[in-house]
Amino acid sequence: MERTGQRGERFEGACPLCRAEQVFVAIPGADARRYYHCDACSLIFVDPRDYLSPQDQIARYRTHQNSIENAGYVAFLRRIVDPMLTHLDASMRGLDFGCGPGPTLSLLVEQQGIACANYDPYFAPIELQPPYDFIFATECFEHFTAPADDISRLQALLRCGGLLGIMTEQWTDLESFRRWYYTRDATHVSFFHARSFDHVCATYGFEQLPTEDNRAVILRKLELTPSGRG
Repeated sequence: MERTGQRGERFEGACPLCRAEQVFVAIPGADARRYYHCDACSLIFVDPRDYLSPQDQIARYRTHQNSIENAGYVAFLRRIVDPMLTHLDASMRGLDFGCGPGPTLSLLVEQQGIACANYDPYFAPIELQPPYDFIFATECFEHFTAPADDISRLQALLRCGGLLGIMTEQWTDLESFRRWYYTRDATHVSFFHARSFDHVCATYGFEQLPTEDNRAVILRKLELTPSGRG
């Protein structure tokens, strides 16, 4: 990506989600990082020069008080677990992708007699065993530095007809984005819009299922992707 100038000036490059080549202009967020808005897919992404180091990211994640004993955290996870469970049964096996240092979601699913493994690149780097019938990706899409690659990987891990349950807060308009609390977390680097998920469905062969929660997104992998692969 070729950059020129400081914050607010223009540079040419490719969107990390849709790969559209554009001239991007830095837009304001709630902190001093540089954010860029893709006109093609509506992803907003952080300039890589503003990323935390892996060590600083791990330190940040370790401050999270996430466990099955944390009632508030369990209630938060149920925003995606409960609507996903209506599509699952005990014959299935799944994956909590990006489980973090305190795996909890898998325990909630296993309480219903459904197998769910834990994976995290930092805290649970297990050898994956696809295909999975379902995958949860809760509060990790906003951490993707290369969302096109990460979503392609998730799609490949799912069987045809499998479900991808996502939790990430979506931005709605640029005016409110500049004050949005979600940008104050320095580990958040990719911010999705409803149009971003339209792109994901069209590109990776998913259909989006209805949910009552804007933060909860459920995608079903179609039998054939646009490239003809199941």
